[in-house]
Amino acid sequence: MISGFRTEFNQRFTEKGYAALLALLEDKCGTRVDYRVAETPVFMPLPILEEMARAGADMTHQLLGNPEYLAAARLAIPAGYRVAGETAHPNFLTADFALVRNPAGDRSPAGQLVPRLVEIQAFPSVYGYQDVLCSAYREAFGLPDTLGSFLGGLNEASYWELLRKTIVGAHNAENVVLTEVDPQHQKTLPDFNVTARRLGISVVDIRSLEAMGDKLHYRNSGGRLVPIHRIYNRAIADELMAREIRLPFDLTHRWDVEWAGHPNWYFLISKFSIPWLSRPPAGHPMVPAAVFLKDFLEGDGRAELEAAGVILPAKTGASKNSPETACKELLLKPLFSFAGKGIQFDPTQAQLESVPVEQRADFLLQKRMHFEPTIETPHGLTQAEIRILYLWPDRGSLTPALSLVRLGRGKMMGVDHNKNQKWVGASAAFFPVGAVQ
Repeated sequence: MISGFRTEFNQRFTEKGYAALLALLEDKCGTRVDYRVAETPVFMPLPILEEMARAGADMTHQLLGNPEYLAAARLAIPAGYRVAGETAHPNFLTADFALVRNPAGDRSPAGQLVPRLVEIQAFPSVYGYQDVLCSAYREAFGLPDTLGSFLGGLNEASYWELLRKTIVGAHNAENVVLTEVDPQHQKTLPDFNVTARRLGISVVDIRSLEAMGDKLHYRNSGGRLVPIHRIYNRAIADELMAREIRLPFDLTHRWDVEWAGHPNWYFLISKFSIPWLSRPPAGHPMVPAAVFLKDFLEGDGRAELEAAGVILPAKTGASKNSPETACKELLLKPLFSFAGKGIQFDPTQAQLESVPVEQRADFLLQKRMHFEPTIETPHGLTQAEIRILYLWPDRGSLTPALSLVRLGRGKMMGVDHNKNQKWVGASAAFFPVGAVQ
């Protein structure tokens, strides 16, 4: 969005440079990147990134300081996934923001480009891969050293030291594992490879762990059984549930192991938090109006949304299946899903009521945001979703560390939703260092 950098990059861009970018990524990650990588990074003023970073941290501390919220969120953890030994805070946090035009009557001047929260999640992201992507953009396109990418006052060395402290802690790397379901066939394998190589830890299938007494073990490349002292958990609970995967150990048992990213936090700070963060009087100004589906159909949720200025169809008149009953300003979202799975646009009254009564507390209705196309490309203006990646080591502080960007021109911003286009996909943000923004 910094016009000078944008114009220069577009003028200098070549397909040869893009091919070099992809080759660098494959070489640095030790495997092909199977999702679409954008031809371009974005160039943003640092104050906008810092504003998002502060907002995500403020929201997190607001949630952690609300016992009523934490009690309600803990009750929402599905049976069988309430893991013992919950940590005092999450080790990892991501906050996704849209860039939208501020409407009239909001807290900022009408028409101003402002960030708004899409969702917040206490779960790891591609911390290793994203650093590699930034360095590959630099190398492939000759980006100047006057452009920075790390947040929180970090540089490459201190970023990896903080990541090591958060993942490995005080343990020997041999006794720390990155766990996922079938990791060698996950799209995030490039990140697993980079992380394992830099930190010296092993990547293992969570279904292969072996329990002996109160301890968990894995077999190293030589087949030797090694005790696990700390688990960097990348196995998404949503996938475990959807695939009905039975683990060889009971998650709810109090194992003699530490979690880098305790599984409970996947549920405790998630889309479940958005109605709480948006609710007056303490609602955060960056959070769009949202209510639980159960409250919308059976309680005061409709009135809350209307009070927040959301335009809703009339409750009576048209058939429930009629387009006239579609909530065009709302998205229906399952609370505990990943990568945009299950999101429904323009849900009708009939579709809302078709959700079984016992499942309605597991969905929310969120005011739809219209991403502002801000990135000039040879294929037209492109939208950006910015994710702030935070690290929070044990006995440390919550630190914004790096950003991740998704570029797209469709309804959804995930890389899986922008496959057959150019100048879209996974990207990174750079900002001028030491200059007036």
